[in-house]
Amino acid sequence: MFKLGFGQDVGIDLGTATVIVYVKGRGIVLREPSVVAVDKNTGDVLAVGQEARRMLGRTPGNIIATRPLREGVISDYTVTEKMLKYFINKVCGKFVFAPRIMICIPSQVTEVEKKAVIDAATQAGARKVYLIEEPIAAAIGAGIDIAKPCGNMVVDIGGGTTDIAVISLGGSVVSTSLKVAGDKFDEYIIKYIKKKHNMAIGERTAEDLKVSVGCVYPKIQDSEMDIRGRDLVTGLPKTVTIHSSEMLEALIEPAMMIVDAVHGVLEKTPPELAADISDKGIYMTGGGCLVDGLDKLLQEKTGINVMIAQDTVSCVALGTGKALDNLDALENKGKK
Repeated sequence: MFKLGFGQDVGIDLGTATVIVYVKGRGIVLREPSVVAVDKNTGDVLAVGQEARRMLGRTPGNIIATRPLREGVISDYTVTEKMLKYFINKVCGKFVFAPRIMICIPSQVTEVEKKAVIDAATQAGARKVYLIEEPIAAAIGAGIDIAKPCGNMVVDIGGGTTDIAVISLGGSVVSTSLKVAGDKFDEYIIKYIKKKHNMAIGERTAEDLKVSVGCVYPKIQDSEMDIRGRDLVTGLPKTVTIHSSEMLEALIEPAMMIVDAVHGVLEKTPPELAADISDKGIYMTGGGCLVDGLDKLLQEKTGINVMIAQDTVSCVALGTGKALDNLDALENKGKK
């Protein structure tokens, strides 16, 4: 079955929470959770993506449902390679020529971490692997013209990392990457529920809470949600109603870490670029920026207008896709 022709170009947003794949000429073709279920005894992959996510916290002893990426980098090399192979095959079918692949990485990764990504993609069937920094891909995906000599600030909040960068003339001038993002919000929710309600909940329940009633800025109207978990005193299941005002208490600490990091980057920004940013505002991308009120909090603390990009979750993948169009130019430049 030959789905596609020769030498495909594929862009992958290899996220801690979600993998999004963009194929040149077709747009975004796949969006799946980066979760893999593996049989512990044989090492076989049983399920990948959505199917594996349903198994999180619900597997018998011999099956492990894991996330092979933690805090924006590969924590389990073998499983990441198998996951990439699965997604590439799903998207490209049987390819005549191996695809060229461009993968997003956080802005502050080490050389070793970069090599792990390149090796995993090569083993998964890529002909050639290119890397692009997440904030730059996010800026391109948000429709910002990064080639001009003026400053643009992008805050990309993903699942594992938050990347903050000031971009000018196609490169990042000042950037930072911190390991506080969507997953960290979930952790804080789990800790808060344990402390306040004496109840243990899983990652999925924490994520549902964050999406439904989570907020980091006082809401006009308090919303609520019922959750079930295990009572830590009796050991029995119990149901509790959680209000958004409680979520504000739980999430304000990690949200302020992101605000402080933005502040730190602004302090290091050259004055001319800082002036551009105060004119144009700060762009927020990534699924993590959808936590209610994060844009208002950042705007209040910095005094700069904050805009959430249109398709926040897909911004990085779309930017990678647009960067694929310049691959041939990159290659020719290299040959010269």
